[in-house]
Amino acid sequence: MDVRCFGGKQPTDRLTILAIKSDKNEITKMTQMRTDWTRAEIAALFDLPFTELLFQAASVHREYHPPTQVQLCTLLSIKTGGCPEDCGYCSQSVHADSGVEATKLMDVQAVLQRAAQAKDAGSQRFCMGAAWRNPKDRDMPAIVEIVKGVRDMGLETCMTLGMLEPHQAAQLAEAGLDYYNHNIDSSPEYYERVISTRDFQCRLDTLDHVRKAGINVCSGGIVGMGETREDRVGFVHTLATLPQHPESVPVNALVPVKGTVLGNMLADTPLAKIDDIEFVRTVAVARITMPRSMVRLSAGRESMSEATQALCFLAGANSIFTGDKLLTAPNAGDDSDGALFAKLGLTALKGEEPARACKSAVPAE
Repeated sequence: MDVRCFGGKQPTDRLTILAIKSDKNEITKMTQMRTDWTRAEIAALFDLPFTELLFQAASVHREYHPPTQVQLCTLLSIKTGGCPEDCGYCSQSVHADSGVEATKLMDVQAVLQRAAQAKDAGSQRFCMGAAWRNPKDRDMPAIVEIVKGVRDMGLETCMTLGMLEPHQAAQLAEAGLDYYNHNIDSSPEYYERVISTRDFQCRLDTLDHVRKAGINVCSGGIVGMGETREDRVGFVHTLATLPQHPESVPVNALVPVKGTVLGNMLADTPLAKIDDIEFVRTVAVARITMPRSMVRLSAGRESMSEATQALCFLAGANSIFTGDKLLTAPNAGDDSDGALFAKLGLTALKGEEPARACKSAVPAE
């Protein structure tokens, strides 16, 4: 059993280990994470002196995760553009004048070829996104075939296809999908200022369908959209008080794309860009409140300095997207990441993530 299930505290002797393994109630008790955070408590974390916040976040990180290992993930757009949603940050929305052309769903074999390339480049997880409001049932057979094919390569699979109905989540679970990504984007209060074509509860409903189907949840959001710190508190609070924390929490910095609502709004207001220190604070608070989750440093990383990225890793970020592109946005690239990892003494994660390791440690009914 991975001792990270027990807060990183190594049992002192073999008898203790055997006793823990034989007591299902004790395992269940020890693997529970706190889900009763208040907004006031999260706001207090944000308000800590920066060095104290980083110390606390790094300490929590070391209890649950290998401190010098970072998970490498690759993200591929398997169906680009033409989405009917009006998300103000998204270049793939039909409401945006971003120049992104709508495409059909990629051929299964083409997706599998890209997955093989990602594995050869060292990725552990292959994430696939389709610009849909929700998948149609006619799309599901091809999606299922893709999931099975990528898993057969030994890669973890993650899909983001928009909203899901319960029967679609069940199909993905049967195919063996490891993760489903559905970001909450921001706080419940700020959400309606960014998106009007669906409400915040729709996001939570899809996460519930995914969880009930037995698929691991990947859910995070975007900072730097003009929101306040109070909104960032609300964003973290929503995730940290779900009945079960997301196994993956992507933290994105807005990439203001010309032609999108937010891109046009913030293009000439450089001060609207989130401060690097505030971004690191958000990562640190996510790490403290969701100790066992993988916190992914996602979009916007290509414009961050090496020092900012290093602070994010210190604050508990332990997952990144590699490659030159994230859906339609630029990314740092494999060569740049390799050089940064060498400079910081980081290596690619090889083992299983703590949240999943702890799930497998709990005996079945």
